[in-house]
Amino acid sequence: MGQNYSLNALQKENELLKTRIQSLESLLNNVPAMLYTHQNSTKTINWCNRYMEDVTGYTIAEMNSMGLDFFRDIMHPDDFDLAVIAQQSFKENKNVFGGVLRFRKRGTDNWYWLTGMAIPYTRDEHGNVKEVICAFVDMTMAMDTNDQLAEAMLDVMRRKHEDVISKLTLRERDILKLTVKGLNNKEIAAELNLSRYTVETHRKNIRIKLKVRNTTELIALARKVGYQ
Repeated sequence: MGQNYSLNALQKENELLKTRIQSLESLLNNVPAMLYTHQNSTKTINWCNRYMEDVTGYTIAEMNSMGLDFFRDIMHPDDFDLAVIAQQSFKENKNVFGGVLRFRKRGTDNWYWLTGMAIPYTRDEHGNVKEVICAFVDMTMAMDTNDQLAEAMLDVMRRKHEDVISKLTLRERDILKLTVKGLNNKEIAAELNLSRYTVETHRKNIRIKLKVRNTTELIALARKVGYQ
């Protein structure tokens, strides 16, 4: 009697587990986002939800067999390097990689913007990233909130530029402010009671830290964070 009860209990637990798994699979397949995992070393997709298959026009078997070529096929040529950069960043133990890119469905010509994020999913015995889990959403799905979408992108970029500016010393920020106002090296030197050579050195360091090539790019970046 006791054995029969235990067997019945196990069967009920098993049925309940199956129901929960089916519910979870249904949920993942119907999430309006491209969800997938891939091997970081080869960019080979291991798993994806049905939504991703529908959106890209590729089956999971095709994605898996194509490896990195799958991303080369669906991503805009100008954005494909991001796949390689993300792969390398995780090899260097970066904890998250996110951004926007363009993709198109198999057999179509129209490009669509995606926004998404990828994080380490599993690691090997040495702690190196083995698998990465990713989630990407078609930005055109946000068409009902165009104004908010535009403001959100501006705010994200503004915050990013502010983080970059924060790397400057107080003296470098003073020089940047005067540069934005249109002062040349000689005028900045007189304003801050510095030598012209010192100002030139500071401006060179500023360009290196902010990764800009010239004064025009420097001023454009500074104005994006509120320097006038």
